[in-house]
Amino acid sequence: MPSSRDLRDLDTFHLDRRDLLMAAAASAAVGAAPSLAGAQQAGTGVPSMKVSFTVNGKARTLDLDTRTTLLDALRENLHMAGSKKGCDHGQCGACTVIVDGRRINSCLTLAVMHEGGSITTIEGLGTPDKLHPMQAAFVKHDGYQCGYCTPGQICSAVAVLGEIEAGIPSHVSANLNARPQATAAEFRERMSGNICRCGAYSNIVEAIVEVAGRKA
Repeated sequence: MPSSRDLRDLDTFHLDRRDLLMAAAASAAVGAAPSLAGAQQAGTGVPSMKVSFTVNGKARTLDLDTRTTLLDALRENLHMAGSKKGCDHGQCGACTVIVDGRRINSCLTLAVMHEGGSITTIEGLGTPDKLHPMQAAFVKHDGYQCGYCTPGQICSAVAVLGEIEAGIPSHVSANLNARPQATAAEFRERMSGNICRCGAYSNIVEAIVEVAGRKA
């Protein structure tokens, strides 16, 4: 059994060890300070690149962090808030825009990848005084409800009609060698990547069918 002197010596050892650890930690921090400062200075050099494209008919040139998504460039740099950031994982379709005639999830693509491209957002389809036919049909059939997903829904619907006119088949096309028919089944399949939490799907399909009928 240890004596009282042994216990006092043990307490002294713990205090000395604690002081030693604190001194070592302080010394390490002082030694690392210059290297940390250098790393912070190096980190301020954000890689950027100039990118030029056409947005809604207007030429735009931006100096962007190369990691900037097209969605963030539109919203944060060009202040076009129509395209929504929903899931930010390409699963909801709220960020859908039309690039060179094709619909894409703008949250999944980098802005610098579209140098020289032509981009159409919901702001470029129509105005409050002169709505695009698809916008007018959504209003008529109450295809928007809360409205959050509506910009992506409308951009996607416009592109869907273009796909059908171009003869591009879908998973529900009965004949892959024939031009797809503008049917409700085709629209539902092609619009399946655009999620509506309000559940206005039937109204959205009705709106697209009406516009497709005008084009037929």
